[in-house]
Amino acid sequence: MASKRKTRGTSGARAADQGAPSMRDSAQKIWLAGLGAFERAKSDGPKVFEALVSQGKELRGRATEAADQALKTLREQAGDAQGKWDKLEQVFEDRVARSLKRLGVLTRAEVDELAAQVRELNESVRGIMRGTPAPAAKPKRKSAAAGKKKKAGARKAKRATPG
Repeated sequence: MASKRKTRGTSGARAADQGAPSMRDSAQKIWLAGLGAFERAKSDGPKVFEALVSQGKELRGRATEAADQALKTLREQAGDAQGKWDKLEQVFEDRVARSLKRLGVLTRAEVDELAAQVRELNESVRGIMRGTPAPAAKPKRKSAAAGKKKKAGARKAKRATPG
């Protein structure tokens, strides 16, 4: 057993002796390649740097152009979406207005007109109470829609009162 170990040990030493010069050569080549790369970077560095700066300027122009185009597209899409939203809102408002009209709910203009009439009546009543004749009320032009509303309201009132 001891003799086997010696042969193994000597053959391993021989392989290490044979590999040592090749490892030294490889290490030396790597070292020299590193020195060459360093020297090249030192001498060509400013040229490469300037080339990279000019490429960066060129790319910056293209990137700015692409960003501007993307922003323009985004704004157009946002404008289209706003137009669609406005249209949807208008459709909704029209439908609500029609529903309120069918239910007989007064519009703001009709309520304002009624408030003006109540003010005139109050002034007339106060004038009568003081004993002074009320000024003649100016006849107002009624729209066709207002006349229809009043008639519809009167019909609903008749239906609602027990008879």
